[in-house]
Amino acid sequence: MSLQVEKLEKNMAKLTIEVSAEELEKAIETAYQKNKNKMSVPGFRKGKVPRKMIEKMYGTGVFYEEAANELIPTAYEKALEENEDLEIVSQPTIDVVQIEAGKPFIFTAEVALKPEVTLGDYKGIEVEKVEVTVSDEEVDAEINRERENNARTITVDDRAVADGDIVNIDFEGFTDGEAFEGGKGEGYDLTIGSHSFIDTFEDQLVGKNIGDDVEVNVTFPEEYHAPDLAGKPALFKVKINGIQTKELPELDDDFAQDVSEFDTMDEYKADVKAKLEEKKTAEANNAKEDAVITKIIENATMEIPDAMLDTQVRQMVNDFAQRLQMQGLSFEQYMQFTGATPEQLLEQMKPQAMERIQSRLVLEAIVAAENIEATEDDFKEEMEKMASMYQMEADKLIESMGEYEKKGIMKDIAVTKAVKLVVDAAVEK
Repeated sequence: MSLQVEKLEKNMAKLTIEVSAEELEKAIETAYQKNKNKMSVPGFRKGKVPRKMIEKMYGTGVFYEEAANELIPTAYEKALEENEDLEIVSQPTIDVVQIEAGKPFIFTAEVALKPEVTLGDYKGIEVEKVEVTVSDEEVDAEINRERENNARTITVDDRAVADGDIVNIDFEGFTDGEAFEGGKGEGYDLTIGSHSFIDTFEDQLVGKNIGDDVEVNVTFPEEYHAPDLAGKPALFKVKINGIQTKELPELDDDFAQDVSEFDTMDEYKADVKAKLEEKKTAEANNAKEDAVITKIIENATMEIPDAMLDTQVRQMVNDFAQRLQMQGLSFEQYMQFTGATPEQLLEQMKPQAMERIQSRLVLEAIVAAENIEATEDDFKEEMEKMASMYQMEADKLIESMGEYEKKGIMKDIAVTKAVKLVVDAAVEK
């Protein structure tokens, strides 16, 4: 296998990777063995047709695509392992140049390379000082949130639906008189006033009673993710199965004892205030860190390739989809409930993705400029923290890691040190 690297504009590169004719032949043979039982040729039983006969009947390239799909990932990975100086920061765009039995297999991979960063000033950055204060109103709001969390849910059967109620409903949606896909649900708990359903859906249930069949008329948003529904009026046939409401506990010493380790409301309030001050201090520190890094980015020069940004955005969307799944909601359901499109979500995440890329690049540049290193003690300390989170022994966690993961953690530790360096050097005005 051989690799040629051609540098392109805007931190892009074209990798030309050549795999020997022998390796191609092995991949073609593997594809034949895998598929021969599926192919029919008159005069032969399935699985007994010679490869040459199949190639004659279906064309010489009948197994090329599968052979290429087998060779490309391995050859690409091997090329990167043998050229560690290539810092690739995007998924490759693959193009097959040559695939023919008896000849080398050649393909290209267009990739983004890690951009060079020219640092400006990164020490002595001026930022605005944030004063941390907690008001009585903020303490009361926090206590009321806890009060809401400890509310009892009571079944209501003697009145109509009101704002704030939890209504159990069956529903089915129709456009132009026809039921549409994904518009049906049974036994769904909907909080009135949550605005989790489109348009005025929830408002039209207020005043209705258990057992009522309600016709709810709404209009889908113009930018709705399903093009066939976007901007269309819809009718939902809704059956109200039940109504529940929340009963809030009294704010007294009994409440304080139920929700905390304290005996009186005064002690509980003081603790809530102290925790809010601690939280606000952490938020202020994070805001200071963000402000410092933002100014360092402004002072630096770098050119971010589009492919690098696209890769970061898609990674963030994938992470978001996984978090939704952990909450029991599919990505498709989220799109439907919010009326957003995948394209809109990708576009919305671009600024945050760009910020993440730029932050990491300038901090890695500072690591290099200041010769910052992560020590073995730093690594062990980090492993102890992670092991505590995963409730396992640090030694076993380390054993489960590959060399690539360890290097990544060491890099992250060095970047964290760089953050501390620039934040400590910042000047608060």
